[in-house]
Amino acid sequence: MSAHAADTSPSPTHSFALTEDQEQLRKEIRDFAAREIAPNVMRWDEASEFPHEVVQKLGEMGLMGVIFPVELGGAGLGYVDYAIAVEELSAVDGSIGIIVASHNSLCSNHIFLAGSEEQKRKYIPRLASGKWLGAWGLTEPGSGSDAGSARTTAARKGDRWVLNGNKTFITNGHYADAAVIIAVTDKGKGTRGLSAFVVEKGTPGFRPGKKENKLGLRASDTSELIFEDCEIPGENLLGNEGEGFVDSMRVLDGGRISIAALSLGIGRGAFDAARRYTQERHQFGKAISEFQGIQWKLADMATQLDAARLLTLRAAVMKDAGQKTTLESSMAKLMASEVAVKICDEAVQLHGGYGFIKDYPVEKFYRDVKLCTIGEGTSEIQRIIIAREILRK
Repeated sequence: MSAHAADTSPSPTHSFALTEDQEQLRKEIRDFAAREIAPNVMRWDEASEFPHEVVQKLGEMGLMGVIFPVELGGAGLGYVDYAIAVEELSAVDGSIGIIVASHNSLCSNHIFLAGSEEQKRKYIPRLASGKWLGAWGLTEPGSGSDAGSARTTAARKGDRWVLNGNKTFITNGHYADAAVIIAVTDKGKGTRGLSAFVVEKGTPGFRPGKKENKLGLRASDTSELIFEDCEIPGENLLGNEGEGFVDSMRVLDGGRISIAALSLGIGRGAFDAARRYTQERHQFGKAISEFQGIQWKLADMATQLDAARLLTLRAAVMKDAGQKTTLESSMAKLMASEVAVKICDEAVQLHGGYGFIKDYPVEKFYRDVKLCTIGEGTSEIQRIIIAREILRK
């Protein structure tokens, strides 16, 4: 097994018993990741190479449309299944996990939640099959956590809309066939003046801009999207005018479950690598895993990882039951991302000097994991959301 191969240990245990089908799904994705992803991880990372062939295969497996109904070309599965998929992919390469998460949770899910029946029938089957890749644009150079300060505009022109502005830090930006874009339609209304639109690749006035050269998740494309007098049909308005921000917050409730799962996968990958290394590495005549100081580190890592998994599964179970998960999704995302950062840090420490070397997988997990405390709402924003929700009660 290569240094980046998937771990073959038993599935993690938790109080949310997985069904036989879910255990089989985990096994199938774990086997796929070991076979198709692990041998290429460092090549993709070093070259910042987008893994087109793997994305196509994930589409054929149904993983580009996990949470969408079968009648729209999706896999017809739930958020628990989705969390399993993202975790297993991310335990080998977080870049693959975030491509799948962004495509499903953000672009495709915004269309599914807010779109008309006609829009759903037009876009979801193409996206769910993986034949089309999706992107989602909320963030701008001067508008991150403060979405109300967005400057990208959409102005009416007869029965059409004209978009001007640019989005930044957009996952899948260079390769997306369809992008959901949040733009200002009424400057005087703050977040209530934001609306959502679907823009297709090849539309005049729409192009990807700078591709970011990133610390981690380097096989995942992150780039600008630029709009210069970009005209789109009136029917490309997604949902009601002025409700783009409200719909985006609903979208992010589900998206944060996927980022929690991404965090779990990266954290578990680092933990598994560290556990193996401590059993193989000998100092003072015995494996370093026999030293109590090392054992306590591993015990803390395993406990923190399981606690984060329980929060993530709780949010996923509630989402599948049709319940509101704003609080639970933010708790899961906050806990899982911060725990994963700590685990990856400890994994590097347990490797000593070898943890700083690219021949060992913890180096990459350490670089990849930091995005998890930033993307889809920083840890600081999650704490604001959690505090708001608990004070309401």
